[in-house]
Amino acid sequence: MQLTFKTIFTCILFFTLPIAKAQTVDNEKLLLHLEYLASDELKGRETLSEGNIAAQKYLVNYFSTLGLETHYPDFQQKFSFENRREKKTYQDAINVVGFIGGKSSRKLIVITAHYDHVGIGKKHSGDSIYNGADDNASGTATLLALAEYFSKNRPEHSMIFASLDAEEMGLQGAKALVLDFPFPLDQILVNVNMDMVSRNDEGEIYASGTHQNPNLKPILEKATNGLTPKLMFGHDLPNTGSDNWTQSSDHGAFYDKGVPHIYFGVEDHKDYHKPSDEFKNIQPEFFFNAANLILKSILALDRELPKE
Repeated sequence: MQLTFKTIFTCILFFTLPIAKAQTVDNEKLLLHLEYLASDELKGRETLSEGNIAAQKYLVNYFSTLGLETHYPDFQQKFSFENRREKKTYQDAINVVGFIGGKSSRKLIVITAHYDHVGIGKKHSGDSIYNGADDNASGTATLLALAEYFSKNRPEHSMIFASLDAEEMGLQGAKALVLDFPFPLDQILVNVNMDMVSRNDEGEIYASGTHQNPNLKPILEKATNGLTPKLMFGHDLPNTGSDNWTQSSDHGAFYDKGVPHIYFGVEDHKDYHKPSDEFKNIQPEFFFNAANLILKSILALDRELPKE
């Protein structure tokens, strides 16, 4: 079924009624963020493409509208990297980074999601735009919604919201961020990374990383008890090949520096890295609930993790 604004608005009203208003993201804006970022207008958001730059501007404008602080000029951390496969150097890729100071702690929770995707590629069923609705317009939209929530509800811990570029080229934005981080890395209590959070036919979402950080598991279990989607744990055991997600997204760069992480994401679906990963194929109810589950998880981490 093609999603229409009427359908979307009806879904928003229906699926948000049972949730306590005080601890929810703005579901309407959440969906609109995803719809724009995954639109054909942005042509797959490949790093340094016109669509990628348009996404950057959208993120910068939204952070500015929220009144976030930042440690980089106009929220933009520029970086360069070499793509060895293409034998090409990419100049002036951009992470978009905002900051909210905590009420009682200078310790940090770093929330990340990559906004790039793979651009235009091989045609499938006549379509060559790889929109990346789930991967990872969904995580980016959730990051924006979380930034808005915490801009209005100041957290105990300071928070950095980093929308990262060039994940699809080897976690380059995350690697650049940890190398040029505005605080000592040992001030980071946890990196919460989101990559693919808008659909799953089984009604499940994973929090990977508790094998390495077992102290975080009971906090997450308590915070999400009885919620949908069902929070699963795993995909983080060493020596399990591709089933181990520890290096599969931007949290990998934090892990390499010894920073604890939790990675929220779903298992691959039939549209993964295909032009069919489009806005019309996300699952609005799942997406709303997943974003609010992540919010409740972060609120619990903010409440339970040490202040100093």
